[in-house]
Amino acid sequence: MYSACPLYLSVFSVPSVANISLFGSTMIEKTATELLTLQKSGGATAASIADAFLAAVRAREPKVKAFVHVDEADVRRQAEAVDAKRKAGSQLGVLAGVPVAIKDVLCTRGTPTTCSSKILKNFVPPYDAHVVEKLRAADAVLIGKTNMDEFAMGSSTENSAVQTTRNPWDTERIPGGSSGGSAAAVAACQAPLSLGTDTGGSIRQPAALCGIVGVKPTYGRVSRYGLIAFASSLDQVGPFTHDVTDAALLMEVIAGHDRRDSTSIDRPVPAYTKSLGEPIKGLKIGVPREFFDAGLDAEVEASIRAALKEYQALGATLVDVSLPHSAKYAVAVYYIVATAEASSNLARFDGMHYGHRTAEKTDLIGTYAKSRGEGFGKEVQRRIMLGSYALSSGYKDAYYLKALKVRRLILNEFTDAFAKCDVVMGPTSPSAAFKIGEKSDNPLAMYLSDIYTISCNLAGIAGMSIPCGFTKGGLPVGLQLLSPPFDEEKMFRVARMYEAATDWHTKRPAV
Repeated sequence: MYSACPLYLSVFSVPSVANISLFGSTMIEKTATELLTLQKSGGATAASIADAFLAAVRAREPKVKAFVHVDEADVRRQAEAVDAKRKAGSQLGVLAGVPVAIKDVLCTRGTPTTCSSKILKNFVPPYDAHVVEKLRAADAVLIGKTNMDEFAMGSSTENSAVQTTRNPWDTERIPGGSSGGSAAAVAACQAPLSLGTDTGGSIRQPAALCGIVGVKPTYGRVSRYGLIAFASSLDQVGPFTHDVTDAALLMEVIAGHDRRDSTSIDRPVPAYTKSLGEPIKGLKIGVPREFFDAGLDAEVEASIRAALKEYQALGATLVDVSLPHSAKYAVAVYYIVATAEASSNLARFDGMHYGHRTAEKTDLIGTYAKSRGEGFGKEVQRRIMLGSYALSSGYKDAYYLKALKVRRLILNEFTDAFAKCDVVMGPTSPSAAFKIGEKSDNPLAMYLSDIYTISCNLAGIAGMSIPCGFTKGGLPVGLQLLSPPFDEEKMFRVARMYEAATDWHTKRPAV
């Protein structure tokens, strides 16, 4: 077993760094679809694939710091079970033998789930999250739990109580957040697939900064059962992958109705991979003028403009749309709604029922205060205080209820925009990855990192980020696609059109 937590310090009993070459660096750089084909042809086994990725984790983890927990013995058991099923001629799941990394906010039976927080450092769930159940049923190999901003609160993964994850393209820079560990694990080829969660851009923003694909599904498309909540009306689980095909495949696995989640929508899941290669004739792309205002980095804008021109060359028409409420108020609305819901959701972590309890002997209120003060980091404490204030007597009407009204206006303007176009496009992040520590002392500047992604969550629509270029300094840039609710199938097709005409998704960092 390996864990980044001090409680579990140990090493892997996996092939040495040199032995990665035994399987070839190309093994770990392959997509999930390619790994599935390789197994079917007899070119690799689930065990050999697991060994290759575990060796990559051991070699690269000291630099990248994407994982907080990996149980090597369990990974091998899972892989060997898949090989045994294949040898016996049994029916195999659609992800048979493919390693998948899981964000540390999703419950995994018998494996620590800590939200990268001290307050949950000893928590081992007795059950799996719905998406984890789906992965196990698909015969995926769960390779480990990934680092994150504590309780998913952050945009850089610097708020983890465990460690700071590094961007594989430049380890002096952040990978984005809050799902930075999941994004870095895929970008660094430590796993071909991973799951993250997106509350205000926490899948799409790190996907953009790490040069991979990240999908935020429509709210209700993927069950939140077993997801430790940050903001219940905003959180959604989604995939990180190297390309759109893998993203569509993983979405087919994790999407679907779950009666245990009251917000889960009961509607059929399309076979996303079946229609993926079909281009969309007469494609209309909405381009919000507000997404290109002051604050957008010039190199990022150049890459986005070039991507839009590529779409025009493929036959698409660009349509001017406007999202004034999203541009002006989304960040403010988000940090009222999200913090209000967080203050309610995190009230259960009180040092009494489960989680960290202070060793100091004091009265009941003192135990609550000390336990939470010791267990929660500064950013979590800040957001709980903001949310409690917004919900307090005398301020609820002025802040929280007003934010909900503006949230509705944001949804309405997306509805109007989609009446004119098939998808909305623009930058995922206003800049490429910034240096570690650069914005740590400026929370507002950090919050603005999600300025283009937040409105998608407030409106409950679908969104994704795909690689579309690099800065002169070699840092990835992401193109964001936003689609109407439950129209992920078209969104994937639109993304694949661009991907098929470019090679940005084939690039891998030299970790």
